[in-house]
Amino acid sequence: MKEIVILSGKGGTGKTSVAASLAILAGPDAVIADCDVDAANMHLLLRPDFKESSDFYGGTLAVINSDECTSCGLCLEKCRFGAITISRQLYSVNSFECEGCGYCSIICPVTAIDMVPRKTGKLYISKTRAGNQMVHATMEAGAENSGKLVTKVKQEAKLIAGENALPYIIVDGSPGLGCPVVASLSGADMVVLVTEPSVSALHDLRRVSRVIENFRIKTVGIINKSDINDGKVSEIRKFFEKEGIREIASIPYSSEVAMVMARGLTMSESGEEQKKVTEEIWMKIKNELTLIETDK
Repeated sequence: MKEIVILSGKGGTGKTSVAASLAILAGPDAVIADCDVDAANMHLLLRPDFKESSDFYGGTLAVINSDECTSCGLCLEKCRFGAITISRQLYSVNSFECEGCGYCSIICPVTAIDMVPRKTGKLYISKTRAGNQMVHATMEAGAENSGKLVTKVKQEAKLIAGENALPYIIVDGSPGLGCPVVASLSGADMVVLVTEPSVSALHDLRRVSRVIENFRIKTVGIINKSDINDGKVSEIRKFFEKEGIREIASIPYSSEVAMVMARGLTMSESGEEQKKVTEEIWMKIKNELTLIETDK
């Protein structure tokens, strides 16, 4: 199987739009992994059935046993995160402030504080309207450790692909540079960078490419809304050339695409021009993957 990760650095460049279009074109030949767990929205386009779900525990939370607590106040004094509160002489833990470090449970003189698994999200395995299986997830409000949840999403996607001998895993990665992006890149065969001709997009494109370099993964580029700023398009292409990133598509802005997506459809289901562009993107990605296999 080959794993293709769609990244952008900056949010809003069209990363998920491209990933969802590829999912439609790949159909049952691909497992889809939505690794943008902090702000998942791929389900709006692929309409998964949410058939299977399970809770995800990605950390620990301190819990004070009031029956054993002697109200010595040591935990309140030592918690550097301000997570311990007191009301009517009863001590408790603010779950939104607790970092799960466990220090309070270590120093408690009467061992009245337990560290319990913290539910940080929910994992889903679904069937999409394109006939492929999709692994996706959501984070609890204020929860952390999204990188661990991304890793779980990818593990489940690989398991499904392996069990069904499917040739592709299409991963919609997270924007930014943090742990979810690093987790998205782990084990990938190819990265597709989707950018747009704007100052912030070019800035973040440069930053995320530095992260990808550490993984030594074959990378190709797509310039979305390529007709809105010729100067920035030129800068992006110079950057691609300098970094050895092959540009596989430039997609002009289209109000038709925006209207189609508002109806919950993808770019590949828009007009003939947009459908042709996305079909060519998918064909070029598959060709690049073949070249990678040949080079090995």
